[in-house]
Amino acid sequence: MISCEKKKWIYPETRVEDIVDIYFGDTVADPYRWLENDTSEEVKAWVDAENQLTQDYLQTIPFRSSLRERFTHIWDYPKYGTPFKKGECYFFFKNDGLQNQAVLYMQRDFDSTPEVLLDPNTFSDNGTVALSGFSFSKNNRYLAYQISKGGSDWNEIFVLDIENKKTLPDHIEWCKFTGVSWLGDGFFYSAYTRPEKGKELTASNEYHKVYYHCLGEKQSQDKVVYEDVLHPQLTVSFDTDDDENYIFLSKESGTTFGNMLYVKPARDSKADFVPIFEDFGYDFIPIDIIEHKILVRTNYKAPKYRLVLIDPAYPEEASWTEVLPESETVLSGCTRAGGKLVAFFIRDARSEVIVYDEQGHFLYNLPLPTLGTLGGFAGNKNDNIAFFSFSSYAFPTTIYKYDMETRLSEIFHDTEVDFDKDQYTTEQVFYPSKDGTMIPMFITLKKDVTLNGHNPLLLYGYGGFNISLTPSFGINYIPFLEEGGIYVVANLRGGGEYGQAWHEGGIKMQKQNVFDDFIAAAEWLIAQKYTSPDKLAIMGGSNGGLLVGACMTQRPDLFRVALPQVGVLDMLRYHKFTIGWAWASDYGTSDESLEMYRYLKGYSPIHHVKNGVNYPATLICTADHDDRVVPAHSFKFAATLQAKDSGKNPILIRIDTDAGHGAGKPTSKQIDEVVDRWAFTMYNLNMVPKFFSLQIPMSNH
Repeated sequence: MISCEKKKWIYPETRVEDIVDIYFGDTVADPYRWLENDTSEEVKAWVDAENQLTQDYLQTIPFRSSLRERFTHIWDYPKYGTPFKKGECYFFFKNDGLQNQAVLYMQRDFDSTPEVLLDPNTFSDNGTVALSGFSFSKNNRYLAYQISKGGSDWNEIFVLDIENKKTLPDHIEWCKFTGVSWLGDGFFYSAYTRPEKGKELTASNEYHKVYYHCLGEKQSQDKVVYEDVLHPQLTVSFDTDDDENYIFLSKESGTTFGNMLYVKPARDSKADFVPIFEDFGYDFIPIDIIEHKILVRTNYKAPKYRLVLIDPAYPEEASWTEVLPESETVLSGCTRAGGKLVAFFIRDARSEVIVYDEQGHFLYNLPLPTLGTLGGFAGNKNDNIAFFSFSSYAFPTTIYKYDMETRLSEIFHDTEVDFDKDQYTTEQVFYPSKDGTMIPMFITLKKDVTLNGHNPLLLYGYGGFNISLTPSFGINYIPFLEEGGIYVVANLRGGGEYGQAWHEGGIKMQKQNVFDDFIAAAEWLIAQKYTSPDKLAIMGGSNGGLLVGACMTQRPDLFRVALPQVGVLDMLRYHKFTIGWAWASDYGTSDESLEMYRYLKGYSPIHHVKNGVNYPATLICTADHDDRVVPAHSFKFAATLQAKDSGKNPILIRIDTDAGHGAGKPTSKQIDEVVDRWAFTMYNLNMVPKFFSLQIPMSNH
């Protein structure tokens, strides 16, 4: 065992300001407000000092370099994306192993040699410029692609001529929360006005607009085709169908659920939009056009979703045709392939796929290899050949080729990862939360692990924004499993695993249910002798970072290690930065009512830290270009914990550079972060990896 000699930690000095806010007559101190100014020299100096302390600590972990070697080895294998067909060609993404970004290939057929169409690794020397989106023109001549720099949500758009593989002069900047929808000789995109210099990563995003760009013209010539000046905190977008017959306008008030949907003929410039539904309380998601009617997935009068056909000429509800009624499982998506409807369901947080004819009559269930998640189903409505990926926690991602007519599937790309899946098992259990609600949970471990109450275990959760955590394979937890660790994912309320009611059971004034679900998971795992408080680590990112921050401050006795990543940690001020206002649908805001203010303050991690408490060993992770959840959340949480903690366990913060909320992060940075996170976790769980030579002296910590 590693000796863990406790000592008082000495942290960088963090200046305290006498700043207070008044909420409904209550005075709330905010002593580290200055850390919100992430471009100031003082904040940069603080970041450097904190990063230096963290790296100094991590360098004392004797098996860190061996862990890096193991991660680098298992990461280095070809990773394929699901092939998809456009026109007469097939396209797919592939990463050879350690490439920073996956490359887009094309081939005429599967007997020909694939050729590179777009290589994002050429966008920058260090891989920090990523491909963040793409869209083929309707004639498949052009590819509009989006890039993100340093992980920012701000995007730029370029256009590639697929025939000669040359990039056109067209260049569009300052796009955000947008797709690209082609119409004629150009496309629609959404953007905000360029922010004030120095506030690009923090300023509130308001007045989203839809523009039309004509190929060959400059961005300054692009016309605003839609904006809602009366409602600045809406995101707006245009989409077009495959045949360019219709334009859909979607207005969204937040990131959780609910949109207004409108439609108009694409070729009639004088036509007005016809409202399909004007209530933010429900999702209306166009799937396709069938005989001039819109196939829509909605949770209106169907909390677990259904499919309806809506005629734009008669959009009133009485004229709708129900194609797939709501069922006991959540309809998470649908596509057309081979003249059929392929519907994707979530049953107890795992995939189920059912094929119907286009009138909604059941045909058959698509068999899946095991308990897991089908992803990336790619098929064309007039083509019987489709492709899909499948994975689970102990089942590496595998690409399948599927014939819609014969119903036969075959492995198209097997995985070459150095992981013996036969040694591991994933089981699903259900445990009672504080109020008796049964919560599903996936447990992955080696088959020979003995449940003696002393196993190292990492518990992961999210619990918010209608997002479902379904089983998927991850390279990043392989070394932990190999060393006898147990990896657990709890499907907390606030997610979308059981539809609208499950989501609403974990938002706003019900948010504490999410934390109770996570705490109950830990208590159940301890009671069932999977682990103990001294061997238990918790991790979550973004809304999951809030989850970890809330649980470690509410029950510091229950966990040995806490890993809040890019977390929402200041619940009184989160809505004042970038797109934070959109999260009010899940959280509420501190200024909307006295009751909501008190509720938020009651669990806000920054405001729940107490003096002299022995908090778990904590590694907070954030990034300097995170303009989704600004790094000030993590900065202020770290400063507060360091100032009030008893000093028995390390409270550290790791601040990545040229990185954002997580999307598009290059392989090299992913490996750096994963190595540091697992080295910190395994060290503080007193694990001694088998690949580590015991002859190397261990540093006490």
